[in-house]
Amino acid sequence: MTDRLTITRPDDWHLHLRDGAMLAAVAPESARHFARALVMPNLVPPVVTGAQASAYRDRILAALPAGHDFTPLMSLYLTEATDPADVVSAYNQGIITAVKLYPAGATTNSASGVRDMDRIRPVLEAMAEQGIPLCVHGEVTDASVDIFDREAVFIETALDPLRRATPGLRVILEHVTTSEGVDYVRANDNIAATITTHHLVINRNHILAGGIRPHYYCLPVAKRETQRQALLDAATSGDPRFFLGTDSAPHPDKAKLAPCGCAGCFTASNSMAILAHVFEQTGALERLEGFTSLHGAAFYGMARNTGTLTLIRESADTPRQIDTIDGPVTVFDPGFTPDWRVAE
Repeated sequence: MTDRLTITRPDDWHLHLRDGAMLAAVAPESARHFARALVMPNLVPPVVTGAQASAYRDRILAALPAGHDFTPLMSLYLTEATDPADVVSAYNQGIITAVKLYPAGATTNSASGVRDMDRIRPVLEAMAEQGIPLCVHGEVTDASVDIFDREAVFIETALDPLRRATPGLRVILEHVTTSEGVDYVRANDNIAATITTHHLVINRNHILAGGIRPHYYCLPVAKRETQRQALLDAATSGDPRFFLGTDSAPHPDKAKLAPCGCAGCFTASNSMAILAHVFEQTGALERLEGFTSLHGAAFYGMARNTGTLTLIRESADTPRQIDTIDGPVTVFDPGFTPDWRVAE
């Protein structure tokens, strides 16, 4: 039994940093442990052009503590009016790393997302030609589809047709939550999936059984225990098509606890400790580095980080909240005290 584990410094391939005062409060939490993060563009208004992505990157860098070595990787919010030339230019200039597809109305600040997939085909074709990755929020928004089925239906009715119509497009199925998603990734080429920290820990009982727990409510919503087990198997398998995207999503408590509460779990502060605990419990601690530090970089065609991160077998209390001007943001509670902590 090892008491100290040193791995390549990890990346977070799906992160929400928000903007303004919230950005200043939460960005240092990710910079403490992660070398790079793919930053989501669903601000209000969304980040839809290369110029806006560049300006947002500048604001993120300004919010980071002195002496940091954290690199924000930017993404563009895909709309039906997105200019393919702007996407290609922003990618070739190194301004963006990926483009994000939100079905309109699927999640937080997604009202500007895509309703008609045919209208984004020119952008997708240009991305396939240039090798620009497409990150997909994989849920349909049809009100007649049960919320627990929306990922599986999206894969069948939207994702698979989209990929067949655009050969060569590199796709990341974001925050996968179902065995159907895991199986689809395993069965196809040019596709990978991110898995969140919280979806490896909670199922829908954690949200609903014994009382509603708003801080476990996220989108895509956590599903059955059998689905969590499928995610755990994929994450700990060593399969390079699965890698970490925390989807850490800060909301002030007043927004989480409102009558129509916001979706999102804030995991930036304690993801690495939780993941070390979970991977060890499944007998896969030696595969933690691949999931957190190697697989994502390889899929995106980037060099692995040169720095390292050390975890120590020692439980430590994580702050329950992060203070912001808009009020406290509650840090995700896994329901157990991790056996590991990051050596600071």
